[in-house]
Amino acid sequence: MKILAIETSAKSVSAAVVEGGVPLASAYQNMGLTHSRTLMPLVDAMLRESEQSLADMDLLAVAAGPGSFTGLRIGVSALKGLAWAADKPCCGVSTLEAMAQNLRHMDGLIVCSMDARRNQVYNAVFAAVLGHIFPIFAGFRGGKGVAVTCAWLMLYLPVTGVLCCLAGGVAVLLTGYLPVGAVLIAALAVPVGWLQYGTEAGAVLALNAVIMVTRHWAGLQRIHRGEELQFFRPKL
Repeated sequence: MKILAIETSAKSVSAAVVEGGVPLASAYQNMGLTHSRTLMPLVDAMLRESEQSLADMDLLAVAAGPGSFTGLRIGVSALKGLAWAADKPCCGVSTLEAMAQNLRHMDGLIVCSMDARRNQVYNAVFAAVLGHIFPIFAGFRGGKGVAVTCAWLMLYLPVTGVLCCLAGGVAVLLTGYLPVGAVLIAALAVPVGWLQYGTEAGAVLALNAVIMVTRHWAGLQRIHRGEELQFFRPKL
């Protein structure tokens, strides 16, 4: 599969053509000019010099942030225009996850960060296990925590993942408190991940479970005391 990728989430602008994980052509510019002036000429020159065209691409990809809001709008708008004109599929890719992919061959935790200006940073933590990158789900709250945890289980442990997710769903229905599902699924994933993928995966999942419990400790205590949590009760 041949992919055209563009990146406009930061001060610099870049583009590349990749096939089977191998870069075929790339271009980069950091002249301080707005991406609306530099992006399309950059892509056009890169394709011409590498004797390729938009019609040769199988997929178009763009950095979806975090990053400069104006830069992201320019990149996404340009890519959608190209995809629509050439009738090609397109997708967005997390800027921080794309950074983490450079270290997926090194098992362990990966912390990615970008300058967000005004003394702030965009950041995310990922785990590299057996050549794969997955996010540390503790950074997600509520429904997002459940969704990301379930997605990881379904991807790497399909059969066990179904059982864990069903158990989490039953717990949510019984308690009416959505984070209970995330906590239960995270806890069940620890021994499964440990046995299936080894110490590194087990340690990461254990860390996730501990943070999940810590974050929702007050709500879990209220459930233990039998108190109602009407705000979180799902409508059946």
